Amino acid sequence: MIQLKLAFICTEKLPSPAIRGGAIQIMLDGIIPYFQNHQVTIFSITDPKLSNQETDGFIQYIRFPRENYEMDVANALKNQSFDLIHVFNRPNTVHLYKAASPTSKFVLSLHNDMFSELKMTKEESLRALKHVDAITTVSQYIKRTVTYRYPQYSHKIYVLYSGVDLTKFTSIHEKQGQVLQRTLRQRHKLSGKQVVLFIGRLNKTKGPHLLIKALEELIPKYPHICLVIVGGKWFSENTVDDYVHSLYTLAENHRDHIYFTNYIPSDEIPLYMTMADLFVCSSQWHEPLARVHYEAMAAGLPIITTDRGGNAEVIAHKHNGYVISDYDNPQAFSQAIDYLLSNRNKAKQFGLAGRKIVEEHFQFHHVAERLENIYVTSLNS
Repeated sequence: MIQLKLAFICTEKLPSPAIRGGAIQIMLDGIIPYFQNHQVTIFSITDPKLSNQETDGFIQYIRFPRENYEMDVANALKNQSFDLIHVFNRPNTVHLYKAASPTSKFVLSLHNDMFSELKMTKEESLRALKHVDAITTVSQYIKRTVTYRYPQYSHKIYVLYSGVDLTKFTSIHEKQGQVLQRTLRQRHKLSGKQVVLFIGRLNKTKGPHLLIKALEELIPKYPHICLVIVGGKWFSENTVDDYVHSLYTLAENHRDHIYFTNYIPSDEIPLYMTMADLFVCSSQWHEPLARVHYEAMAAGLPIITTDRGGNAEVIAHKHNGYVISDYDNPQAFSQAIDYLLSNRNKAKQFGLAGRKIVEEHFQFHHVAERLENIYVTSLNS
């Protein structure tokens, strides 16, 4: 493939690289090494820990303050010539960037239901759909949110599942993983515990309150169970709002069985995965498809998830995990956790199956290859 000048435009939420987490930033960090044959410019917001501009090999980072981010990016595009511009999760800015770089091809990635009538008018949506040459979605579910409203543009939409860097994850079924698991549990005073892991933002849509309530039925049967809750109110923020306070209050009766870590940097997540016996995603909203599923599979963990949104597209019930349809019922989670803790061979089979799925389909080199094919199609359209 010929060398291309590519621009990636992150949202105004978080900086790139993923020093403060974020699914978009983590995916970018993972796939960019496979674009070394191209010239890559990444636009993101500024951060006190990062310079406003820097070059790292074939990658140029340009960062602007959040306050005027979109206009600053648009002005920067006028001064450079890009073959293809990839906009992440902000369809309502595409027309602005297209006006700044009219000869460039455009790819839009959707990580949420961004074409919802609550976010964009029909006129704004049609404008964005007209300007883009391709759209990638993180799941079939997110693709359907667009094709249901605008079926005439279905030919532009590709499902692009995310992935992981397997070199950062140690399977709990390998000797090295088992040694690491014991070491980590000793460090966190969890030796001899049955560790149930939750990772996510602490808000009601993620459902950690249901897991705390589920413990009430599990503790009598599993007196050494411990629910490890990893995450803060918002990515790198550990503010205690009303909901977080309610979690702490709810946990008071089970303080020996619940461990809050607060926000953990994304590069430490693999360690917490290795420390666990099983992973639970208790999403209550229509989750686009949480990337923690890929990470838990990479660690060889059996997974419990809800059938909300796109989660069940990568977790097959009783193959590499356990899918809950009664998603707002604490008892459904206690039954699923009990099933995995009392069926260790099944749990191991689920974990091994998940690891194999990641090895074969969801590594970052798979994602990069699929994305590059979409670029080729867009350039030839």
